[in-house]
Amino acid sequence: MPDFNVGVFVLVALLIIAILVIIANIKVVPQAYAYVIERFGAYKGTWGTGLHFKVPFIDKISKKVSLKEQVIDFPPQPVITKDNVTMQIDTVVYFEITDPKMYTYGVERPISAIENLTATTLRNIIGEMELDHTLTSRDIINSKIRIILDEATDPWGIKVNRVELKNIIPPREIQEAMEKQMKAERERRARILDAEGEKRSAILIAEGNKESAILNAEAIKESKIREAQGEAEAIVAVQKAIADGIRMLNEADPSKSVIALKSLEAFEKAADGKATKLIIPSEIQGMAGLAASLKEMVTDGTPKAGK
Repeated sequence: MPDFNVGVFVLVALLIIAILVIIANIKVVPQAYAYVIERFGAYKGTWGTGLHFKVPFIDKISKKVSLKEQVIDFPPQPVITKDNVTMQIDTVVYFEITDPKMYTYGVERPISAIENLTATTLRNIIGEMELDHTLTSRDIINSKIRIILDEATDPWGIKVNRVELKNIIPPREIQEAMEKQMKAERERRARILDAEGEKRSAILIAEGNKESAILNAEAIKESKIREAQGEAEAIVAVQKAIADGIRMLNEADPSKSVIALKSLEAFEKAADGKATKLIIPSEIQGMAGLAASLKEMVTDGTPKAGK
């Protein structure tokens, strides 16, 4: 009976151990990861996302590989330009693993390999460029490095998506010269802006003076036009009054005596002027003689005093 109990206990213990071993070898690969599996030290396969079972004591997870895009920020590297200027340039590399097997077995320490390859490529490219060209050609340098790195890392199961030059640090004396140049350029632009402002101000003043002169001329013109219109209207009114007077005389059919009397009145007004020479119409001369005769007749018919 005791032997039976020991046997049952051992069996239960073995069963529990087997269950634990099975549970321990059930693996779940998360999203964006891949597991490289080896069997007896040789590559067996690559597990993708999902539930997997590893054969106990036979299979081994050799490497857990992230399939996400990764970013590596490399420290500044000394490089020499074509015109013998030493600069410090640090780079940022964006890459992703496309083949976990090749990434696992293709190269030892792949990140270090990418860093060394980036530094070598950067020195080769910068060594063919002068300082000024280097400072203004970041996009060209980035593109060249990316193409070279992508081709070189393809056997390692790595795809280089982008390379960026983070900082380009020239020597101190060149930095000071560049700062002076930038300061001079800023001052030049400021002077240009001031000159443009003065020019604009002068233009505005000239335009204001021009508009003022035009307005004054328009005002004088308008004044003269109105004055001339007033004079014309006065002349028209006078002529109309004269015409109305003549029309009224014609309608009244005046006698010759009335006409002669009016002529005398007109002559009287003319005589009151400062003219030195007067031309007396014949009708008025006759009227003057008639008036003189009437005066004499009246004088002769009047009794003299004392007779």
